[in-house]
Amino acid sequence: VRIGLISDTHIPGGAAEIPEAVSRVFSGVDLILHSGNIYKPAILDQLETIAPVKAAGSVDRDHQCRDDPRVEEKQILNIEGHSIGVVHDLILPGWGGDVYPGSIETYLSDISIPTVMEEIFGTAVDIVIFGHSCRVTIEEHDEVLLINPGSPTLRNQLRMIGHVAILDLKPGERHVQSIDLSG
Repeated sequence: VRIGLISDTHIPGGAAEIPEAVSRVFSGVDLILHSGNIYKPAILDQLETIAPVKAAGSVDRDHQCRDDPRVEEKQILNIEGHSIGVVHDLILPGWGGDVYPGSIETYLSDISIPTVMEEIFGTAVDIVIFGHSCRVTIEEHDEVLLINPGSPTLRNQLRMIGHVAILDLKPGERHVQSIDLSG
């Protein structure tokens, strides 16, 4: 199963629309997971012309996406034997900042990521998709794969074409690739 991962589209704030390259990169995916800061349901409609969409985001539940059945505060999916948790802001105990590359190893090496993820999602997960920082993060901790695909519209919080990711799943296998949309 091939899954397109996207987050922090921030439309219309970050850009007027999703970059054209997203449609090309996501062509042929089986599912799209959006990890929040969508702002407008029309963004999900646009993505849904490519593949079915599920989204997570507490901010979005308070705005225009409040009644959209595709958006929940958290999503938990089981695909090809993998348990996937999707959330917008991955809040870790003892850490007041965003999760970004190296932050867990540097500042939170003493916590059990599987235990914390089970507390967050209410069940064990082996893949976590999140957003919020607009920074690409792909790390594995204690066999839990953490993925922030970055933002297609706010590269590292700047108004520039950014990133999405592709997650390929087979039973017992998982592979993620970050895609730079700028070229």
